[in-house]
Amino acid sequence: MSNTIYIGYEFKVFPLQPAVEILIAELGYAGFESFVENQDGVTAYIQKDEWYQDILKDIQILNSEEFEITYKFNEIEQTNWNAEWEKNFKPIIVDNQVTVRAPFHDKPQTKYDLIIEPKMSFGTGHHETTHMMIQHILRNDFTDKSVLDMGCGTGVLAILAEKVGAKNVDAIDIDNWCYINSLENVDRNKCTKTSVYQGDVALLYGKTYDIIIANINRNILLSDISTYAECLNENGLLFLSGFYEDDIITITTECKKHALGLTDKLQRNNWVALMFNN
Repeated sequence: MSNTIYIGYEFKVFPLQPAVEILIAELGYAGFESFVENQDGVTAYIQKDEWYQDILKDIQILNSEEFEITYKFNEIEQTNWNAEWEKNFKPIIVDNQVTVRAPFHDKPQTKYDLIIEPKMSFGTGHHETTHMMIQHILRNDFTDKSVLDMGCGTGVLAILAEKVGAKNVDAIDIDNWCYINSLENVDRNKCTKTSVYQGDVALLYGKTYDIIIANINRNILLSDISTYAECLNENGLLFLSGFYEDDIITITTECKKHALGLTDKLQRNNWVALMFNN
């Protein structure tokens, strides 16, 4: 495992909404990869290797007169993350069918029980995009389908895909910590049809899938949609999230270039999750 060091920014925000949503979206575009919301605002994390002194220069909301936002930041070792997420991570229930919980929470009564120890990886289900992707999975038939979870984070979506009937699942993330964390969570949930890989779209060469899930961010999605289209089997489904409502036109325009039509949309606050087919 790599000894990745993270920079943690603690943002105090007033009023909280919609400022926190906008701030998280802009930080995501800037390269921040994990967020923990709290009663005062949000803590955002970025790998030190990706950080630079003026990283907040283009975060427009920091200059807005509508909100008061202050912050401080410091280096955080990976091993310090457990205490942080245990303090903030509470179980969530999606559509009364899926529970996403930590190992120390009580077993739920829902149909699907996902045990996730997120550590420094994104994807506990608390964020709007992960929540909506879970909803998309529940609303569609994954029985005997081959599935790709691109940018898998904790592996939560890949794990659910297997539990709802997928015949095989590939979970891929470029970050070593996410790769290790997904391996742990796949094993924790006793998944036997899910394989985890570290890398990017280059790993998809020669592979095809019935369903592709990509919950990443706008810029990476725009770069990779053409590859997803090439890897999608006939009558396949593509689920995209990790972007803002204002990005819908840009995302759908790029998908149309590759014969992918928009067939469903979910929205929570200003985040969206779109479904396409070919």
